[in-house]
Amino acid sequence: MKEHGNIHFCGVGGQGILLASELTAHALLAGGFDVKKSEVHGMAQRGGSVEAHLRFGTDKVYSPLIEPGTVDIMLAFEMMEAVRYLPLLNAKSTVIVNTQKIAPPAVATGKMTYPDQCLDELTSRSITVVPVDAFAIARKVGNLKAVNVALVGVLSRYLPMNEATWVEVIKKRLPPKILDVNLQAFQEGRKAGQ
Repeated sequence: MKEHGNIHFCGVGGQGILLASELTAHALLAGGFDVKKSEVHGMAQRGGSVEAHLRFGTDKVYSPLIEPGTVDIMLAFEMMEAVRYLPLLNAKSTVIVNTQKIAPPAVATGKMTYPDQCLDELTSRSITVVPVDAFAIARKVGNLKAVNVALVGVLSRYLPMNEATWVEVIKKRLPPKILDVNLQAFQEGRKAGQ
């Protein structure tokens, strides 16, 4: 992952996926990489799927879209969403997955049930799976909306930039009123990613 990489962000609308991808893109840019990013919002405002593709490299990156089977790291904000994007992974992929379950509308209305074996489906593959209870981290720091930055903290352990670069990017990109709690969430995420 030192010269180039493909990072896929996925989850449900409202989880802060786009902010997480923005923070990651800016940290990579600050680290001297060329970066391309693309977002798919889908039915985000109705609890639907949201994903972002981020590609980086020391050489010029020409396209933001990640081809199936070429994801290096997936940052999944919700377990079922991680399973949805399995075709993007390969045997060398790492999946950082938030263990939080968010019921899609069909489950919330009782028409379907949430599959119990999402984490098992991930761990049964020949991929590296890093389960993280980012919701517990956000609760610990006092703001449930900090799940995304906690997950960015975990992700930061897998990318070549130093901690100071990440902290500087967070300070520049987040408003002062939520900065301290998000810096705490980032640090707790880094601890969880060790």
